[in-house]
Amino acid sequence: MYAGPVSSVLPTPDPAQPARVRRVLILCTHNSARSQMAEAWTRHLAQQAGVALEVHSAGSEATLVKPGALTVMAEVGLSLEAHRSKTLEDLPDPWNFDHVITVCDSADARCPVYPARTVRRHYPFRDPSGGPLEDWRAVRDAMQPQFAAFVQAVAGGQEAPPSFTESRPAPAATPA
Repeated sequence: MYAGPVSSVLPTPDPAQPARVRRVLILCTHNSARSQMAEAWTRHLAQQAGVALEVHSAGSEATLVKPGALTVMAEVGLSLEAHRSKTLEDLPDPWNFDHVITVCDSADARCPVYPARTVRRHYPFRDPSGGPLEDWRAVRDAMQPQFAAFVQAVAGGQEAPPSFTESRPAPAATPA
């Protein structure tokens, strides 16, 4: 379930450090659901944390932003109404990103090669298309902590987590 604002978890940026805008690309096959939701989460969480990110999403094919994505993101106050499905060719400077994140296995397998300086991550999420709104909410809610961990790492100058399971703190040892 959506955990609410994460501002208390994210580090406060150092005002003495000039912010460098980092470019983030989130890829999925159709840029109609998961990548659109991840783009909205990443942009929102970065803004909350005061992290300078330029966030884009795209797909290998452009279609339409799905109504389920529009509905469940609106439920947490994030509008996708102005979003449209895009391909890489629709983006400004599509080969110049600091981070490229794929959110479906097909996009991961077909992701173009980026320069060595680009950090590539695969955060797979189940496709909620065709399912009830509960499926869409489950994907939305799974994305929030994953992209919060990503933004937290970028804000702290750390390497982006390979996956959410690797970005969570280890459970505390239980006293014997």
